[in-house]
Amino acid sequence: MLIIGIAGGTGCGKTTVVNQIIDELPDGEVGVISQDSYYNDLSHLSLDERRKTNFDHPKSIDFDLLEEHLSILKSGKPIQQPVYSFLECNRTEKTIPTYPSQVLIVEGILILTNAKIRDMFDIKIFVHADSDERLIRRLKRDVNERGWNLDETLEKYQSTIKPMHNQFIEPSKEFADIIIPNNKYNTVAVDIVRTIINEKLT
Repeated sequence: MLIIGIAGGTGCGKTTVVNQIIDELPDGEVGVISQDSYYNDLSHLSLDERRKTNFDHPKSIDFDLLEEHLSILKSGKPIQQPVYSFLECNRTEKTIPTYPSQVLIVEGILILTNAKIRDMFDIKIFVHADSDERLIRRLKRDVNERGWNLDETLEKYQSTIKPMHNQFIEPSKEFADIIIPNNKYNTVAVDIVRTIINEKLT
């Protein structure tokens, strides 16, 4: 199993890059796991308390469970991937059966901050985007899809998201094998990754 880690700041366009990479690849050959599925279980907190949680700090991620699940998949066995609700700011009781594949992409803002998880990646990718562009995307997503109001999102960006990005996410770029600028000029980098995957599949 070839495991590819794709990191980058919030709103940098990781999902777009993932879709570009797996586009034109055979169906069922490439699996995707999101770091978001592995936020800690916060069922013991009220919704208001959960909304105040710092989800941009590495301690917000259950890396032990993620490591366990990646090891199980590498051994050829399926896992039950958690399902996370951004509206509830917590894991749901649902899980998604996830099966081993020849290529597995793990994506998330914090996945390169954890040494054990990093060591499991055969290829480490960091998606870079302009900070203003990331802020705009985050605002649109949190307001339109996640039930936050504009003032809440701006306050959270200034008090938590930006400081955490500077402290943890941006420095993790140094661990990347490939840095992809998320703009119209990223086609060469994406083609390189796709070529590596195709070699693995053949």
